[in-house]
Amino acid sequence: MTENILKVESLKMHFPVKSGVMRKVSGHVYAVDDVSFTMLPGETLGIVGESGCGKTTLGRTLISLYKPTAGSVQFRDKMISGMNQKDLLPLRKNFQMIFQDPYDSLNSRHTVRYIIEEPFIIHSEGDRRSREKEVKSLLDMVGLPVSSLNRFPHEFSGGQRQRIGIARAIALRPELVICDEPVSALDVSIQSQILNLLLDLQKELGLTYLFISHDLTVVHHISDRVAVMYLGRIVELADADTIYRAPAHPYTKALISAIPDPDPSSKRERIVLRGTVPSPVNRPSGCFFHPRCPRAEKICSEVYPEKIKCGTGTVEHYAACHFALEACF
Repeated sequence: MTENILKVESLKMHFPVKSGVMRKVSGHVYAVDDVSFTMLPGETLGIVGESGCGKTTLGRTLISLYKPTAGSVQFRDKMISGMNQKDLLPLRKNFQMIFQDPYDSLNSRHTVRYIIEEPFIIHSEGDRRSREKEVKSLLDMVGLPVSSLNRFPHEFSGGQRQRIGIARAIALRPELVICDEPVSALDVSIQSQILNLLLDLQKELGLTYLFISHDLTVVHHISDRVAVMYLGRIVELADADTIYRAPAHPYTKALISAIPDPDPSSKRERIVLRGTVPSPVNRPSGCFFHPRCPRAEKICSEVYPEKIKCGTGTVEHYAACHFALEACF
């Protein structure tokens, strides 16, 4: 049996809300609340949901950029969620992050040479000559010329900047890469180039991806499994084809129905959700989705649903909905 590369159990990330002259805590933003899942080496798990659902916070908490409020994150055989920064530093080479905005994620005062070389310097990897060789090799891997070495980030386009960010992320050959909406700020034509680059690098280096995005088409293209988030919780998780072919949660169905269909003769019904996404500070009682759900009944406003296993396949498929079984069978 293959060992999990990542195991997340009951993870919570709550941010305090302070108000008044004394700045007392008056509530919390429940950005990530009771999230659990596992990942196998070499797979891609897509995380999708509307803006504000907690996708980015989840990714940053997994690699300890945020200290979780509760729960645990285990990377291989190491419990990293409780580690201090000193003990965590040697492990950071094994998990890296590609950030959403290629214009803000690179230091404008540094050359491309230094940006990509910096991880080797921080982790005391190699000497100056070997690092120079590695930097040139990384530029070639992401499709940039060696002449880029002494240029600054502002001299590149958005797609080229993201290639630099990817080169930096894979510099130390990490096992896990958190991709936080890495193509959302790029033109559509450039998006496909970056996605294909990520797939090629995954095959070449054996990378594992946690791919965060609000674009369901992109997630379907790149992911093996998909987790759908709503107000800080995973409401459905299944392999990518099942999510798109037979979604079990009403929220997932609404998201799938909103994907543009290139076939003009298609008569797929669009599910329009009423209302807006509730505040993560004051969440509804019961199922958080019930104020917008077309299937909601009384129990939905009173009791948060347990995860219900859907289907009989070997790949895990569950949905947190009182009526999930109606859609599964």
